[in-house]
Amino acid sequence: MTTTQTQTQTTTGRNARIRRFTVAGIATAGAAAATLALAPSPAQAAAPAVTKAPTVKTAVNAKTYSDDLDGWIRQSLDIMKSRGIPGSYEGLHRNIMRESSGNPAAQNNTDINAVNGTPSKGLLQVIQPTFDAYHVSGTSQSLTDPVANITAAANYAADRYGSIDNVDSAY
Repeated sequence: MTTTQTQTQTTTGRNARIRRFTVAGIATAGAAAATLALAPSPAQAAAPAVTKAPTVKTAVNAKTYSDDLDGWIRQSLDIMKSRGIPGSYEGLHRNIMRESSGNPAAQNNTDINAVNGTPSKGLLQVIQPTFDAYHVSGTSQSLTDPVANITAAANYAADRYGSIDNVDSAY
């Protein structure tokens, strides 16, 4: 055997022993740590066995929205995104300004829908049957609720025109 072969065998054997000792050491240390973590301290042993969970729930990454046109559009866009309804801030804003000037209580009492007893209402001037058919779960059941109105109208526009972004006149 050459000197190089002897050194390689010695190194290989040494590395194998180190690996065995390291794995054994980690396993022993892990078991000891688990035992320490699971064994209650005297103070913990005196604590009652049942503790109540906090009653207040906090949403992870909960968003807050302003109670104005900007906030309503942003909240609606987040709902739309989660439901796969296409649309943009610009498309929603443009249509809202044309339909209601941003007034969530707007109501058209003069068009054919009003004459037929179903006036257009809300930010995007939706009639009740359209709202009912395109309402998005998780939003208010009220036609004049700003977020519900925007989201239902965008859902309708997506079905009829591909997106609220494609609407440039009364729809």
